[in-house]
Amino acid sequence: MSRYRRAQVPGATYFFTVNLRNRRSDILVRHIDLLRETVRATRERHPFHIDAWVVLPDHMHCVWTLPEGDADFALRWKVIKFAFARRLPKTEVLTATQRCRGERGIWQRRYWEHLIRDERDYRHHLDYVHLNPLKHGWVTRIADWPFSSFHRAVKAGLYPTGWCGEQLPVSER
Repeated sequence: MSRYRRAQVPGATYFFTVNLRNRRSDILVRHIDLLRETVRATRERHPFHIDAWVVLPDHMHCVWTLPEGDADFALRWKVIKFAFARRLPKTEVLTATQRCRGERGIWQRRYWEHLIRDERDYRHHLDYVHLNPLKHGWVTRIADWPFSSFHRAVKAGLYPTGWCGEQLPVSER
């Protein structure tokens, strides 16, 4: 089995992409309340700050900042994925290996993680998260996608209300 090397820096900020196994599914938005509750419960036990998050039907992107001295994002994803899948009806097709291991077939096994290097990298990934519904054609205006931290970012003054991916002036970055 491959050993994946992941950058683990305590208290750092990370970008993640997490996909469903069935990329034609809409489970994430259909069960958005369950996903939100799962994330909330996970954060209570294993705190982290959500800098940005977007949930699309079959995948999600997020930027998290972990607490000082803590680099265990893998535990948090394990808890989120397990708790979410556990509360869904068992309708997915399982491989023989998944059945033997007692696994569900909801999530892709791996996820993409990227250690944020600096302010420019941070802003790039925040923009990527918030632009994703537009990129995939789910909306024609970013503000129309309901499952995004974009609305919170606008309230915090990080983006103008009608922002649609244009480069912000240096003074606003």
